[in-house]
Amino acid sequence: MENTMNSTSDNDYNYDNYYPDYYSVASPDEDVNLGYCREAACIITVIFNVIIFLLGIIGNGAVIWITGFKMKKSVNTTWYLSLALSDFIFCATLPFTIDYMLKGSWIFGLFMCKFNSFVMTLNMYSSIFILVIISVDRCITVKFPVWAQNQRTVQKASVVVLLVWLVSSLLSIPPAKFRDITNHGSKDICYSNYEHHHKIVVFMRFILGFLIPFLTIFTCYSILIGKLGAKQMSKFTKPFKIMTLLITAFFICWLPFQVVSILELNRTERSFAFHTAQQVSGSLACANSFLNPFIYAFMAKDFKKKCYSFLSKIESAFDEEN
Repeated sequence: MENTMNSTSDNDYNYDNYYPDYYSVASPDEDVNLGYCREAACIITVIFNVIIFLLGIIGNGAVIWITGFKMKKSVNTTWYLSLALSDFIFCATLPFTIDYMLKGSWIFGLFMCKFNSFVMTLNMYSSIFILVIISVDRCITVKFPVWAQNQRTVQKASVVVLLVWLVSSLLSIPPAKFRDITNHGSKDICYSNYEHHHKIVVFMRFILGFLIPFLTIFTCYSILIGKLGAKQMSKFTKPFKIMTLLITAFFICWLPFQVVSILELNRTERSFAFHTAQQVSGSLACANSFLNPFIYAFMAKDFKKKCYSFLSKIESAFDEEN
């Protein structure tokens, strides 16, 4: 038991395990009450995750219905359908996380411990990869309009999406592989037993899931701004703004998590402040999964002047994209 605990203390926190885990900050000899969700920070985090779950299921479900069944298939709707599916699947797994936070014990078994980790990491990779694809697609459409008009097809876009999901799935296997369950008294703890692979997983996630996508998107933006200029920008204002907001929301939500994850690698002791930073940054990362549908809605035409239904606002945003 002591060996298990020692291995846990060095690799307790990652995206899959953002929720409070006192098992990770305590030594084997400390008397820890694992039914711990009594503090204000934990209660607020639980409430926040319940809100993310409800809004994410409703909002992304609406986007899936509109882009998948109501609207004519296009390259743009293919991108946004994939993005909504990724966020919807992640939000659907949040009740497992919420239950774990409340009880301090994982009651769903080893398979769900690993699967929950897999889905969370899959959401991170697939979301940022789709945003990169949208940025590259916008860039190609503006810089090579004739070629894009002839080559951009729904079939090719679907193939690209399948490749994105395949690569994202492969990259999500390592975090799930290292997920394990250990017992502490009457509590089962779902944690990441990385052994000596913690730094590899964290830096791989940072480079592939943040740094390279950021540089790619920045390059696409630079090309777009250089190509369009001030005069032609108005023609592409709506798609450009939607893309900008989606990408900005992703980086605002994910940057704190990436920073905290890297800082955590060099820490030998877990302070309460750092533990709180883990909770906050993890919850902020999760919040990205319900923001996108509201970005579509708020970007719909004449939002402030007309009281269209929520679904009509989202469909309007996609119509303007097309």
